[in-house]
Amino acid sequence: MDAFSSFFESQSSSRNSWSYDSLKNLRQISPVVQTHLKQVYLALCCALIASATGAYLHILWNIGGLLTTLGCMGSIVCILVSAFVGCAVAFGCFSMAAMLARRREYLYLGGLLSSGLSILFWLHFASSIFGGSAALFKFELYFGLLVFVGYIVVDTQDIIERAHFGDLDYVKHALTLFTDFAAVFVRILIIMLKNSSEKEEKKKKRRN
Repeated sequence: MDAFSSFFESQSSSRNSWSYDSLKNLRQISPVVQTHLKQVYLALCCALIASATGAYLHILWNIGGLLTTLGCMGSIVCILVSAFVGCAVAFGCFSMAAMLARRREYLYLGGLLSSGLSILFWLHFASSIFGGSAALFKFELYFGLLVFVGYIVVDTQDIIERAHFGDLDYVKHALTLFTDFAAVFVRILIIMLKNSSEKEEKKKKRRN
């Protein structure tokens, strides 16, 4: 009983000690690593701006081919913006969670996420051979979104840990986060497009 009471007392004291100042506490991240993170996120923003500019120029001048131009023109602009904003908010929240957490707290999730990525690969491989279904596609979509959101946290803490040991290659680290951002953005966009098409089909059925 004493062990249980001491446990709950420690939990309540940790809750009471939380404040806005503790939210801004980044003492576990050295100034060198903080500067490195600024460079990483600046490079990530430049990569996102460059990719968005390239997509816009592709729509204007058909750089990537006719089929991809038709696909871009057929997509709804508001859905693209909503998916990008949602992905940016999720990316920012999970990145801040990784920065504010204790060092190496979420790195153990890397093995679980790698197993999840392997499951996605074999499911996609099996569906390409034996044929897939709508339920399997939904599972791959939402499970893949969960996996790559987890990779945002793990990769952010991995970048912080590598920077503490002297690996300050901010371009490589920015490309790692860019890959996570693109994977999450594509899945959010597919989910939103699928939901909008289902709503349009329901409206057509009601009219008929």
